Amino acid sequence: MKQSDIEDFVLMFADPKVMASFDVASFDRSELEQWIQRNLTHQDNFGYGLFSVILKINGLLIGNCGLQRMEISGVQAVELGYEFRSDYWNEGYATEAAGAVRDFAFHQLHLPRLTSLVRLGNLGAMRVSEKIGMTRIGDITHNNQHYWQYLIERNRDHDKPNDVLGLDLSPFSSRRRMRQRKRRGSTPEQSFA
Repeated sequence: MKQSDIEDFVLMFADPKVMASFDVASFDRSELEQWIQRNLTHQDNFGYGLFSVILKINGLLIGNCGLQRMEISGVQAVELGYEFRSDYWNEGYATEAAGAVRDFAFHQLHLPRLTSLVRLGNLGAMRVSEKIGMTRIGDITHNNQHYWQYLIERNRDHDKPNDVLGLDLSPFSSRRRMRQRKRRGSTPEQSFA
């Protein structure tokens, strides 16, 4: 993520479908500039943060995905979170990005566990959490919002996440996703800048 991504994020967060996960109609430009700066400061302080998700085929920013250190119920945790443009929902990008970030967290950063906070009723985010191997551990209230809390721990014996066995996270793992992307003219690849 970088400051020059602001225009793409202004567009993304003006979408009412994206904003349904927040309790405001939209974020203004100033709020998004501050959000980007907070994320860049977080990266400087902790060595990780949110990545912009960019389609390699055309350089289009379609969302963000990454890690955020936070306190949940008095305990320090690292949350895996993301937001995507609604016109790119249901095409596997969130699952691919979340899986890549999970692997980065476990293999490069050697973090012991990750959590995700999913707004109650957000079935798409629930499915993404489960597809990358997370397990729902309960319902919590965080910052006056109600969430399903998901968790995954790194399997230290194999130095791999618990869900790697039997789950193909390769870009071509789903024929349906490939067909959808061909119709749209994009590839299943994405880069994190």
